[in-house]
Amino acid sequence: MIRKVKLFTFLISILFLSALPSYASSTYVLPYPSTMPGSIFYKIHLVEETVLRYWYFGDFGQFTYNLKESDKYLVEAKTLFEYNQYLLGYEALKKSDVYFSKTLPYLLKAQKQGKDISANRDLLSQAALKHKEVLLTVKQEVPPVFNWTPEKSALTVLNLKAAIDASIAIRDKYL
Repeated sequence: MIRKVKLFTFLISILFLSALPSYASSTYVLPYPSTMPGSIFYKIHLVEETVLRYWYFGDFGQFTYNLKESDKYLVEAKTLFEYNQYLLGYEALKKSDVYFSKTLPYLLKAQKQGKDISANRDLLSQAALKHKEVLLTVKQEVPPVFNWTPEKSALTVLNLKAAIDASIAIRDKYL
């Protein structure tokens, strides 16, 4: 009898916990991490990225390409930071910032040509909000400053907190 009560209580608990609402503030979905640095396929991935730059033509195509690459590098940076690969994560974060900064100019160029950019503008603000959520999470998990000492080379000081704050400031412009 006690076993049945415990089982019933457990099942009810699972039911109630699975019904709790999600409190994510953005519905934008980031991609699954792609090939990571250190993989034998990573250089092939970089060549593919260069080729795709020319595959996406036009203002909306370039907007999509840059947003997609920004998403990809943000996820890469987050994953690398989780594995304490701070130098590689820092570099991926900088790439994400560069791609993200290129998105709005293509939308403004399309607007000057008389195209309706409202849907893409909404998508960009949702992406900025999601990126900011991820960056705030990462900021809590990484050390503010990391001293990276490569073998037989000089010390490199990575100010991770400042880099993440700069990334958040870039995304804030698009909210």
